[in-house]
Amino acid sequence: MSRPITLFTGQWADLPLVKLAEMAKGWGYDGLELACWGDHFEPDKALSDDTYCQTRHDILGKFGLKVFAISAHLVGQAVCDVIDERHSRILPPDVWGDGKGPEVQKRAAQKLIDTARAAKKLGVKVVNGFTGSSIWPKIYAFPPTTPEEYEAGFADFAARFTPILDEFKKLGIKFALEVHPTEIAFDLFSAKKAVAAVKGHPAFGFNFDPSHLAWQLVDPVEFLKEFPDRIFHTHMKDVFVDLVPGRAGILGSHLGFGDANRRWDFRSIGHGVVNFPAILRTLNAIGYAGPLSVEWEDPHMAREHGAAESVAFLRKIQFPSAAAAFDKAFEK
Repeated sequence: MSRPITLFTGQWADLPLVKLAEMAKGWGYDGLELACWGDHFEPDKALSDDTYCQTRHDILGKFGLKVFAISAHLVGQAVCDVIDERHSRILPPDVWGDGKGPEVQKRAAQKLIDTARAAKKLGVKVVNGFTGSSIWPKIYAFPPTTPEEYEAGFADFAARFTPILDEFKKLGIKFALEVHPTEIAFDLFSAKKAVAAVKGHPAFGFNFDPSHLAWQLVDPVEFLKEFPDRIFHTHMKDVFVDLVPGRAGILGSHLGFGDANRRWDFRSIGHGVVNFPAILRTLNAIGYAGPLSVEWEDPHMAREHGAAESVAFLRKIQFPSAAAAFDKAFEK
């Protein structure tokens, strides 16, 4: 199965879209996954100006590129999080407002719905993003956290996101949660609980990113097998994990990305522990036909080199599914 290979623009939002599109074409990408920050895709403009979405298509089309999904990670984070000053660094001013938590959450929820409306005008069917989580700070249960408190966190997620998902469904748009530490779903079991919390809502699924699973020692292939019908989009990103006992812990030790003492760190595709050939075989098996979107993050590598190398790596290992079993010729 030959899938389009795209580049997620979130790590490139300092560049104008036209410049990045030109670069992506030169590297060999088929399209861009547009981040809803920088000048790449602005939902408010899409809703207020009927010509805006065409300008995005015109820029991409000039370089032979397409768009299959947009991403609203930053706004989504504020829907379920307990809001603090850190959110002011990622939220647009109209969502942050006065910084009062409940109002920030409400504005973030509305912005996410508006993003789905903008996606429909753009002509894409998937919005990737985060949910935030009221219970992530309680991940290590001390002071003691009761099972009821964890259940209340999933109930809070369901109460906040079900109305959002209902609007997505009306619009024919899917919400793809990137399973990730700090979100309501961060591994396989929490993802199952999240699906159950929203009663299997058809608009709720996942943006599969193996890098966030691998450093937690969750097998990315097992995640794909668990949710074959809910993989709405994929991010291709690698990660380094050092499991030999040492001085630092697997939780990061409050060391910044790129610090040589960290026990795990993100890597450009092919430079970490993720088994991408196994992932692509499994994507074939579950019938995933959407894009492979490179989310490039590597603190030790020039991003231009990494972007070019990543698309070449995926081109090399991607292959179509077999039309028949290899021993079919021996059947009579």
